[in-house]
Amino acid sequence: MVVLRSVLSMLVCSGLAYGQLGDEYKAAPIHYDRPTTNDPIAKLVERIAKAEVVLERDEHSGFLTSLLRALDVPISSQGLVFSKTSFQNRIISPQNPRALYFGDEVYVGYVPGGGVLEITAMDPEQGPIFYTLDQRKDHAEFTRQADSCLRCHGTARTEGWPGNLIRSVHPDRAGNPTVRLGSFVTTQDSPFAQRWGGWYVTGTHGELRHLGNATFALDARPSRLDLDSGANVTDLSDRFDTRRYPSPHSDIVALMVLEHQTQMHNLIARASYRVRRALYLQAEINKALGDDEDYVSDATRSVLKDAAGDLVEYMLFKHEARLPSEVRGTSKFAEEFAKRGPRDSSGRSLRELDLTTRLFRYPCSYLIYSPAFDALPAPVLGRVYTRLWRVLTGKFGRRAWKLPRETRQAILDILLATKRGLPDYWKPVTVR
Repeated sequence: MVVLRSVLSMLVCSGLAYGQLGDEYKAAPIHYDRPTTNDPIAKLVERIAKAEVVLERDEHSGFLTSLLRALDVPISSQGLVFSKTSFQNRIISPQNPRALYFGDEVYVGYVPGGGVLEITAMDPEQGPIFYTLDQRKDHAEFTRQADSCLRCHGTARTEGWPGNLIRSVHPDRAGNPTVRLGSFVTTQDSPFAQRWGGWYVTGTHGELRHLGNATFALDARPSRLDLDSGANVTDLSDRFDTRRYPSPHSDIVALMVLEHQTQMHNLIARASYRVRRALYLQAEINKALGDDEDYVSDATRSVLKDAAGDLVEYMLFKHEARLPSEVRGTSKFAEEFAKRGPRDSSGRSLRELDLTTRLFRYPCSYLIYSPAFDALPAPVLGRVYTRLWRVLTGKFGRRAWKLPRETRQAILDILLATKRGLPDYWKPVTVR
């Protein structure tokens, strides 16, 4: 019996880290393919059906402008990708890049001349839900996509679970990734020298160098790549016809926020998937072995601990790549983004940007306010709050986190003033 319990407990951990091993997200208890969702597109479809919203199609960009307005997605969030790394790659090139726009819970992709808009909408429980919107019809018709999108968004690059994916490649002159030179999945922790390959990047950033705005010869040597030509670019009009897009920018600040947000969404969804799956398997094992229904094995506790730990480390920017020089964008994104956040009585917000040594002035993810964060299973959400409290109050490795006392105090004060649903033990304190 002891051996059987050990073997079954191991199954709770093995495979939970990588959903792809058996597409566990399609099975109980997650049922990723279930037809009903609660994401922004599902809500928009309901509003359209009630005639509360009408999406209008124009001859230039189809439903794009109307959709962005309906979803409250700012045009200033536009990022431009010219590498052929989307399923519409046939028409994507350095002369016709794909545009990506984002709000707190939704991402919209647009290619001039493309047949569809590509949309990822975040469901509080089910994570990223993928849609297309047909650009060729007179009325808005959304189609949910699954396997076709999960070929890229449900692989080892997303740790086997459905996820967002920001890639950096070494594109040739046509936008094809040069496999020999490698590619990267980009997050807030990525070295800047590995970011934005295949992307246009507008903004000033001093001595910082990245892979953006450049193409590479097939016989190029990694150690001899010229990154200076793509640095500190503020105007893209000499590279392609920017008039075909709602904005002429691919703002570096928007790209940095995008990289934070996509991975933060991934970690929230992944924590939900893994913990729900672990608790489900634990219940099945308890039933099979006749254990008390409340029994929790060490393996299940390990899943809870790891999920909470990964989430807190990322949301507090523990391994964030620091800025070697000041960064400034070319659009109104930074200003518009900062205005969206809730503020405490002193006017402070988690959306305030730093851009001199790091991305945010108060490094705690604004997605702590998201429906997906609040919908995390109670056992892992409780651990996240406990670890957050311990880190911010100085009871959990102050030196390891490298967060100054005044910064932790400010984050704590902001959360106490603006975040609903905090545990009772979260009270005003003077941090150590």
